[in-house]
Amino acid sequence: MGARKRISAEVRKEAKKTMYFAKLRNVPTSPRKMRLVVDMIRGMEVFRALGVLKFSNKEASARIEKLLRSAIANWEQKNERKAEAGELFVSSIYVDNAVILKRMRPAPQGRGYRIRKRSNHVTLFVDTRSTNDSQN
Repeated sequence: MGARKRISAEVRKEAKKTMYFAKLRNVPTSPRKMRLVVDMIRGMEVFRALGVLKFSNKEASARIEKLLRSAIANWEQKNERKAEAGELFVSSIYVDNAVILKRMRPAPQGRGYRIRKRSNHVTLFVDTRSTNDSQN
């Protein structure tokens, strides 16, 4: 690795130490369905978001709830204290496409229709209100 790449990698590594996030990779749900759930909690306070996810009837909401709990635990681990109500919020959350499994389905007259089984990656960032207000 060259010197320039090493320096930029170290800068990125230092920046990640101040971020609190969790990733969920290769979820066997289509990104479109996952984004419906993600849009419900974007920018919301974390404990309120947990309540919204718990009572949502979408299948993807259980996975996002587990991811949000993981992000909160990561924040608590780095700050060495428990999160209080109204302190943390979902600063950003996004869904990216992952690999698509391609399958064939028999079709009339000897043809085959392609089935695309989509999956996604979800990244969730949590932050405190005070650090966000001081940056603006």
